[in-house]
Amino acid sequence: MPPTSGRNWRKAALLLPVGVAAAHIGPAATWLPGVRLLLFPGLSGTGRGRHVALTFDDGPDPEATPYFLDALDDVGVRATFFVLGENVVRHPALARETARRGHELAVHGWTHDRPWRPAPVRDAEQVARTVRAVHDICGHRPQWYRPPYGILTSGRWLAARRAGLRTVLWSAWGRDWTADATPASVRTLVAADLRGGGTVLLHDSDRLAAPGCWRSALGALPALVEGCREAGLAVGPLRDHRPFPAE
Repeated sequence: MPPTSGRNWRKAALLLPVGVAAAHIGPAATWLPGVRLLLFPGLSGTGRGRHVALTFDDGPDPEATPYFLDALDDVGVRATFFVLGENVVRHPALARETARRGHELAVHGWTHDRPWRPAPVRDAEQVARTVRAVHDICGHRPQWYRPPYGILTSGRWLAARRAGLRTVLWSAWGRDWTADATPASVRTLVAADLRGGGTVLLHDSDRLAAPGCWRSALGALPALVEGCREAGLAVGPLRDHRPFPAE
């Protein structure tokens, strides 16, 4: 083999892991709101112009989720809950109750792990496992997927597609997982980015966040819904929102 050929092979061998890593983590750029809203409106959950999709992540949580179910009943709103598969199987009665009250269950993953290393087989298995858990326990097949931390990778995107799920992130959030969040701060942050056709991200659990922070989202709910209605916007789950295609 000529010396130049050997150098080329060594260079290719060195660059291969870099290329694999870039392909894996590249889609995570959609976490940036500007990139997402401009280039991928479907990922932002952009839907019908006079509708707002209300979504919650990280449950079901036996301490917090029942309060959200009651609060949503009080304001007459149904929502989409992006659930973790491990929580669904730990608390099946609560998952069923969420569905019984008319809410939509969607896939947030089996666990809330960070996706720094490529693991396409594991991603596919965990997404499919969560789909089966929701279907078996709640009696309906989920339609939507939101990756933990909102970090989309090539493996997670492919896993969702193979499971027949559409990936949806959000267009407005309340940073309700932080220790200093309050109902007022959540309302202010959501209102700053929320428009008709938007998707709101909140959390119905503090298991992965500051203890008790879920109360900030709970306290913000009535005013958020009232503000949307005063603006002539309906509030409901993603199934009524009809987001643009993500791809």
